[in-house]
Formats: sequence, structure tokens, C-alpha cells
Amino acid sequence: MEKDPHTDEQIRKFYLLKNIAVVGMSKHPEKAAHFVPKYLADKGYNIIPVNPTTDEIIGKKCYHEINEVNESIDIVDVFRPSDQVMPVVEEAIKKKPKVIWLQEGIHNQEAEELVRNAGIEVVFNRCMLAEHERLF
Repeated sequence: MEKDPHTDEQIRKFYLLKNIAVVGMSKHPEKAAHFVPKYLADKGYNIIPVNPTTDEIIGKKCYHEINEVNESIDIVDVFRPSDQVMPVVEEAIKKKPKVIWLQEGIHNQEAEELVRNAGIEVVFNRCMLAEHERLF
């Protein structure tokens, strides 16, 4: 599966953004959808969990849907299967983040096109933990 065409320099700049809403964040420590955002939280990022099945993850209030989040969001980090990304992206765009990041293994051209047309950067098929470790 291809990756988005961003350069390392562009990806590095995205890490200057601090408020990251994580759609599909898991309360199960063994899942990437838990340990990736926890790693970012440990590095000083403000993680905003979004998951309809729980009220709290890593000691933070968990929102059931992204449209319930009332703080500003810089990055929407998506842990959903590729075929379930479109409704997430449609809601995420309304929050006007600077970046929508689809985790490793997630790629949906139609959704990515929608994000670009909204003037938002889109990263796909990359892991925020792996890229952070590689670049920093």
C-alpha cells in the first residue's frame, strides 16, 4: 500500500501541532489504537480520545463523537478501517483541523480527496508513533 507524498520535512512540521483528537482510540493497552496515542501523550501532546464505547481513556474524558469535542483540534488521528473512514472524515472536516492523519494500513482515496478539497492536509498509511520515532 502506498503512502501519502509528504516529505519528512512536512511530516516533521505536523508534529509541532499539539492537539490531537484520536478517533477510534482504544481502552485496551495492547492495541495500537491505545499505545500509539499514549506514546504521543507521554511526549507532551494533548490527546483527545474519541470512542463511543467508553467515557475515559488514559485518564482523559473520552468523547463519543468528534462533533462533541469543543476544544480546538490540530490533528485528527484516525484508527478506523479504510471502508469506515468516510463518515469520520466528513465529521472531522467540520472541526477544521490542519491535518487528518489516517494510521498505518488505512487508505481511502475518496475520503482523502474530500479532505484535500477542504484545504486540509491528509496523511495516510503512516503510524504517528513510528514516524515520530523515525524523525525525532
